[in-house]
Amino acid sequence: MSGLFAPDFLLSLGQIVWINALLSGDNAVVIAMACRGLPGNQQRIGMVAGAAAAVLLRIVFTAIVVVLLGIPYLKVIGAAALLWIAVDLVRPKKSGGEAEIAESGSLLKAIGTIALADMIMSLDNVIAIAGAAHGDWRLIVAGLAISVPLIVAGSAVILKIMDRFPAVVWLGAALLGFVAGEMLMSDAAVLARLGEPFIHHWERPVAVLLALAVVVTGFFLVRRHGTAGQSSD
Repeated sequence: MSGLFAPDFLLSLGQIVWINALLSGDNAVVIAMACRGLPGNQQRIGMVAGAAAAVLLRIVFTAIVVVLLGIPYLKVIGAAALLWIAVDLVRPKKSGGEAEIAESGSLLKAIGTIALADMIMSLDNVIAIAGAAHGDWRLIVAGLAISVPLIVAGSAVILKIMDRFPAVVWLGAALLGFVAGEMLMSDAAVLARLGEPFIHHWERPVAVLLALAVVVTGFFLVRRHGTAGQSSD
């Protein structure tokens, strides 16, 4: 059990909770919308049961992704996807175009709506968590079990913190870039081609480089968006 309190385990657990919180704002909105049409005494039940179903589905899909990432070059693809997710997190968003979630009049329908929407919307979370967990099932289960209920209970608080302190989002994007670097360098094909000594020495520098690349790319996109907005006025 001492392994559960090891610094590396706790650090990775914190990364998973943070990543899930950053990437799950839309999921919290889905939960609220799906349960809004329920009677008052069923809304809490619907939110808790829907979140529990979402946790179970995410564990299953994350487990599948972890197994698949053992195939050569799939971690390279996963790292590329994670970099795209990281940049998308900080780039300026276009208004409109978000999917509408209908209010559910029955408890079971609300739970099903939450679970299905969470499954569809959570591919980014699953890839990021699989990378941060490094194949440790305890991290996957514990991270999801902690973070999803926190998101349900405190989604409004989380969103206000992100709005008030934008640096939280930028640090989160940098963390995703860092995880992408670690995922890239741990790919079986990359390890076989470059050798373990090379990977051991360059894994962290590559991860830091990709974290910086995400921040620089996001900053460039924000500046370009601002310039385009001024020129159109």
